[in-house]
Amino acid sequence: MFDRILATVRRIPKGKVATYGGVAEAAGYPGAARQVVWALRTAKGVPWHRVIGAGGRIRLPGEAGLEQRLRLRTEGVAIERDRVDLFLHGHRFRQQRETEGSLN
Repeated sequence: MFDRILATVRRIPKGKVATYGGVAEAAGYPGAARQVVWALRTAKGVPWHRVIGAGGRIRLPGEAGLEQRLRLRTEGVAIERDRVDLFLHGHRFRQQRETEGSLN
């Protein structure tokens, strides 16, 4: 499960963000937003800062939240009152084909 979630997070491009719930759904686990949080806590080398709370809200407290804001701003993501405009900066995951043979 965590491998699929982290692979999905890696698909978020610079300058874009996705919600925890959006990542869970795109990974094939709708409703598993908390598992996305757990997966990100165990990961190294994943753009964790591009994953935010519902409604575009920065959910991390303290230094982690400050680091997330800094990283997002350096990628050109505007943050106003601890929120990111998902219309401007939200990443939409494309559906991946389940099997390559389905195109025949």
